[in-house]
Amino acid sequence: MPIDYWDYLGWKDTLADSRFSERQKAYSRMRGDRGVYTPQMIVNGERHLIGSDRAAVEKAMRETAKSGAVMSLPVAVSVAGKQINVTVTAPASGPVSNHGEVWICAVSQAVPIAIGRGENRGREITYHNVVRNWLKVGDWTGKTGSWSVPMENIAREGIDAAAVYVQGGTSDRPGPMLGAAYTVLR
Repeated sequence: MPIDYWDYLGWKDTLADSRFSERQKAYSRMRGDRGVYTPQMIVNGERHLIGSDRAAVEKAMRETAKSGAVMSLPVAVSVAGKQINVTVTAPASGPVSNHGEVWICAVSQAVPIAIGRGENRGREITYHNVVRNWLKVGDWTGKTGSWSVPMENIAREGIDAAAVYVQGGTSDRPGPMLGAAYTVLR
């Protein structure tokens, strides 16, 4: 989810979206700090770290997976005709949470960008799994639920995948990632 808060430096990120910057700031408010930076990664909605530190990312994934709520909710996504169908199944042992928001991300798997300014000026960098659009599908209430999203709501040129996730809390007060799924669209 590319952010736009560095655009004031003179080179605007053509992939950035101010909503993604606000999402990152919401995580910071939840932690009670002002810690937004790039490349920041929020692992499973619970831990922030430098996204380029592979060992730290893998460790955070292992450690956050020990939580009973994180990524324990079954989520399925499929494409049928001109719709994307999302199903969130309540776990047999009872809900991991009684509330969450269901979001879909339109993803471009590879986007080459020519860099015009800064330390990478003159280079072309390919960004991978870039979220290009972000849409709230609905609210999950602890019970099995299904939603259909018209493909036209997320598809545009360059969109070739979709990620769906259920997150505890709200977009203003994000909590742990409860479950997720991914599908290729083309």
